[in-house]
Amino acid sequence: MRFNYQVGMSVAEHYLPLAKAAEEAGFDGITIPDSICYPKECSSKYPYNADGSREFLESVPFLESLIAVSAMAAVTEHIRFATFVYKLAVRQAPVVAKQVQSIQQLSGNRFDFGVGISPWEEDFAVCDVPWEKRGKRFDEQIDILRGLESGEFFGYEGEIHNMPANKMCPVPTEKTPILIGGHAEPALKRAARVGDGWMCAGADMEQLTAYIRRINELRDEYGTADRPFRVFTTGQNAFTKEGIEELEAIGVTDVIIAFRNVYELEPDHTLEQKLQMMQWYAGEFIKQG
Repeated sequence: MRFNYQVGMSVAEHYLPLAKAAEEAGFDGITIPDSICYPKECSSKYPYNADGSREFLESVPFLESLIAVSAMAAVTEHIRFATFVYKLAVRQAPVVAKQVQSIQQLSGNRFDFGVGISPWEEDFAVCDVPWEKRGKRFDEQIDILRGLESGEFFGYEGEIHNMPANKMCPVPTEKTPILIGGHAEPALKRAARVGDGWMCAGADMEQLTAYIRRINELRDEYGTADRPFRVFTTGQNAFTKEGIEELEAIGVTDVIIAFRNVYELEPDHTLEQKLQMMQWYAGEFIKQG
């Protein structure tokens, strides 16, 4: 099992000391959530909490996730970073490709790119991107990200995107892992077909087992079962050794550890409290393992 510490939804002053402390404590990675803004009005439902409400996010601080990864990578040496997850579908794929390639250069290939569509139509409206055909847009963006890492001239003609051939330099010396977020069937299919892993935003053990079983079935269908594949999930079951063993048994490779339930509007902790809880978890479950 790999252990990832969740940084984010907190004041900017916490990011760098938490990144350094997580590395020193023995965590394998750091995950960071992504959000651009909080629309004044919203008709969409949030799919990952019980009632679909979004109020828990109002006035919650979000740093731009790729900038935050760059800053944390600069003060660490070996810990990995992953977005959980970056709303790729509302961005311009070539610009994002350049940002990701730059992060890989500066960090020594320590970035795993967790991506998703965004469940909120308002995110698309704010960014002036059509809500329609968002899944097709997302699929094409993944193709573009991968193509622009080749270091050769790459152009793209799709249903949504028409990009003239171009090449970027420098490109990563290793392929950037792309991790797919989302619980719906199209997201599971996408993860199985083109992903290097899947990210679960929250599920009980029965649901999680069913999701992983379905992804494995799809990987068999798509002929991708022989490829390395990681499964990330939030760590509600990872606070006992038995729970960690159960997660491993169903195919989870990475747990994401946080000590605050933002869905329940729990207030943020102080930096000292976070450091103490991080050290406690590392001592109980990481260093002992």
